[in-house]
Amino acid sequence: MKGNKTKNRWLIAASAVGIHISIGSVYAWSNFTNPLIDQFGWSTSQVQLTFSIAILFLGLSAAFLGHFVEKYGPRKAGIMAAICFGSGVIGSGFAVSASSLPLLYLFYGVLGGIGLGVGYIAPVSTLVKWFPDRRGLATGLAIMGFGFAAAISSPIMEALITSVGLKNTFFFLGVSYFLVMILSSLYLEKPEEGWAPAGFIEKVKAGKIEQKRDLAQLTANEAVKTKRFYYLWLMLFINVTCGIGILSAAKPLAIDSIGMTTIQAAALVGVLGIFNGAGRLGWAATSDYIGRQNTYTTFFVIQIFLFALLPFTTNALLFQIMLAVIYTCYGGGFASIPAYIADIFGTKQLGAIHGYILTAWSAAGLAGPMFAAWMKDMTGSYESSLLYFAGLFVVAFVISILIRVDIRKVQVEGEKPALKPLEKVVSG
Repeated sequence: MKGNKTKNRWLIAASAVGIHISIGSVYAWSNFTNPLIDQFGWSTSQVQLTFSIAILFLGLSAAFLGHFVEKYGPRKAGIMAAICFGSGVIGSGFAVSASSLPLLYLFYGVLGGIGLGVGYIAPVSTLVKWFPDRRGLATGLAIMGFGFAAAISSPIMEALITSVGLKNTFFFLGVSYFLVMILSSLYLEKPEEGWAPAGFIEKVKAGKIEQKRDLAQLTANEAVKTKRFYYLWLMLFINVTCGIGILSAAKPLAIDSIGMTTIQAAALVGVLGIFNGAGRLGWAATSDYIGRQNTYTTFFVIQIFLFALLPFTTNALLFQIMLAVIYTCYGGGFASIPAYIADIFGTKQLGAIHGYILTAWSAAGLAGPMFAAWMKDMTGSYESSLLYFAGLFVVAFVISILIRVDIRKVQVEGEKPALKPLEKVVSG
């Protein structure tokens, strides 16, 4: 792979961001809700099911196509994602033309969802290999793009729907996403075996930086047989379940508990989305310095207290600050998990293992909002669900300790692989 010598790892990162900003537009789906309802008379639940199907297939495709990413590489996987997601959005325009809800489910939900899953894991698993010195920062950059995508896409969608109509909006966006994802994918490539950024080996030899060893180099099938795989799965599941729960309840909580107006509450939700994106980069980059284990334990300690205090908070400023911190932890959980996987399972089949772990996202996407809504129906308010979420974070905290014990056990038993010498240095 001689061509890798001309690759710039920061352009690899930029390509990953390009893919994630495109597929992350799925979080701006709500822009289509009212126009679809107004045009066809479909119910809110019918329209929102499109988004749910897309997230479901994101998790399923990430799990089942992770091996495809590892076998054929990030470029082919990225092209596949571009074809699926671009075609899914373009096909949604034809579904609108045909006034067909089932076609919308098929194109945007199923086909687009497959593109989401493959597009999510392909660049991330590659970035980890290009940034052995800054795994958290690299994955945080890409996944930050996914988090910020809605803020970028929403005003564009609104402007297009108003000016060219619903059908043409899907056509325009589909073609645009396809082109951005294709161009980004064409630059993606794995580094050569033994590659390291310029000066990295010299700094290691001089003792200026520590070359961290991966706990093991496991295949995806080997990883799922370990306790720590399920510890990671559960930690992500709890963090996302509670995060999505508070996402779905933030607006009514602000109105009912704090007394904000509907407009103020809507503005608050929009601003908090920025903290979601910023947390993805901030926490992931921080994890390079304090370690992934400490990062996740910190998530859970912070959120135990914040979720327990939120129901009793009546000060509007304090309420907003607490929600902002929670949103950073929610986003940070997504961005830190790929580097955590690499630390304890290695990069041998990182994409496939990441895909398996992301099934926690799909499961949490169903569990979080449903639980919050059920508690609202049972008790008449969202506040009581927050206390249960605080209890779940106590469980997550315990799991974060158990995974430390398991990792220490592996280290003591000497199961760490021999570190391959990094002989070839290429400027990054």
